[in-house]
Amino acid sequence: MLSRVADSLYWMSRYMERAEDITRFLTVNFHTLLDLPGQDVGQSWQPIVAVTGDEDLYLQTFPEYTTRHVIEFLLWHPNNPNAVMTCINRARENARTVREQISSEMWEQINRLYFLIKDVNRPAVLRGPHEFFGQVRDGSHAFQGVTHATMPHSDGYQFIQLGKHLERADKTVRILDVKYATLGSLDESSPAAQMQLLAMLRSCSALEAYRKYAQQLQTWRVVDFLLLNEQFPRSVRFCSRSCLDSVNAIANMDEAPRNGHLSGPARAFGRLCAELDYLDIRDVLGQGVHSYLDQLEQRLNQAGDEITTYYFSMQVILPGTKRSVQQVQQQQQQ
Repeated sequence: MLSRVADSLYWMSRYMERAEDITRFLTVNFHTLLDLPGQDVGQSWQPIVAVTGDEDLYLQTFPEYTTRHVIEFLLWHPNNPNAVMTCINRARENARTVREQISSEMWEQINRLYFLIKDVNRPAVLRGPHEFFGQVRDGSHAFQGVTHATMPHSDGYQFIQLGKHLERADKTVRILDVKYATLGSLDESSPAAQMQLLAMLRSCSALEAYRKYAQQLQTWRVVDFLLLNEQFPRSVRFCSRSCLDSVNAIANMDEAPRNGHLSGPARAFGRLCAELDYLDIRDVLGQGVHSYLDQLEQRLNQAGDEITTYYFSMQVILPGTKRSVQQVQQQQQQ
């Protein structure tokens, strides 16, 4: 498979997953505020922007955190490179460049989602965003289902899975980090803390799955579940294992393995999976949750860099020179 094609499939998947994740964060926070009417609005919305890593950019655009401004910023504001509309636009553009590699059903579904967001009545969404949030979520789920059902499970499919699961792991780590910091100032048994734990689980579509794992809402159990559960599809451990499986599947399909050695992505995800397989949540709590999650976020970013370097970077010779340079598709990776 051409490096350019693999790159586009990988980023198409990451952008689709990112759009769904951001929409889910908005949905959960919007409804949490309805359940806690006395909660400070600015204090409640600031963590959602923090999860995306765009706090500085937001404050350059808006003077304060309000429901309307945060929804507008995260859904379609042109200054935000991680806005849902921007993510869907980029996913569609990547899909367009590899149109022959994906199924017609995949192209149709991504177009439906694109036109849904492009033609939406923005004032109506700002007045009542719940239905629109659900449409974006369902559109993303439909795209994933169509991909699984209609695309050959060859190397192209594995690059799509690799992008999806790396993006999921990244967002789970971010939501854990931000929400855990909020919980630090609350009594765990208080209604406010319980609502924050529920919001953390819902932000990862994990509430029902967690209820099958544990009946009590305890901070350490929630962190353990979202970080180390081996069966829940949005836990960091599950996503890391899925990334490693995709990398190994791609290597097995490669007709010309590079020097017979493990690739950079295989080493990065292999080490991460080995650590998570044997990690005890007490080690995380003892080290400090924020410190550990910060290191984990860096390792996921490094794994992403290894993917780019190994699969997508192309050595080319500039005209008129003998100098070799790296050319990598410019993608937003925040």
